Amino acid sequence: MATIKAKKRLELNRSSNRKIRQEGNVLGVIYGKNTDSQPVYLDSIALLKTLRDEGKNTIITLEVDGKKQSVMVYELQTDPIKDELLHADFHVVDMGAEIDVDVPVSLQGEAQGVKDGGVLQQPLYELSIKAKPKSIPQTIEVDISALEMNEVITIGELKAAADYTFNHDSDEVVASILPPQAAEELEESEDEAAEPEVIGEKEEENKEE
Repeated sequence: MATIKAKKRLELNRSSNRKIRQEGNVLGVIYGKNTDSQPVYLDSIALLKTLRDEGKNTIITLEVDGKKQSVMVYELQTDPIKDELLHADFHVVDMGAEIDVDVPVSLQGEAQGVKDGGVLQQPLYELSIKAKPKSIPQTIEVDISALEMNEVITIGELKAAADYTFNHDSDEVVASILPPQAAEELEESEDEAAEPEVIGEKEEENKEE
């Protein structure tokens, strides 16, 4: 479990926040059940390195003025233009209680159906699980090497570890192999569904009616 030192934010005005960020820190807030919300700041590189090395669901020990709290990152806010980390929400966790988290799916192997010319589809890139904080995996690996054309892997076919359970219906599809033509038709239908309606055209249709 990584430990990162943080400091209390005593001034919450814009100029103070700007100065904190200019010094290479990220603004944050610690909150949770039976915990008063506490504004803090910490080294942004240390936080990003921890999340990169140990995964987004890792438990972090935040040390604020000598007091340590076990937290998880609930949300990160970034500046899309500067690609800069702006703010982090930290949720205090009870190490003995189960929580719901989303864990990335990692497909393992090359599917036989792909070798035969099929197209791999992955509807779920993350799976929701219920687990105690220390039992949360970084990824959930799914072996697709034996998956053939027109076959699917569902939640019900996955083997959950003894220390977590899935928050999904058993028939939800994690991965499938479609024939090339079926995959193209699916992409076309998705593209059509995503096309925005042109207001001007709709108005013309109403006038004609």
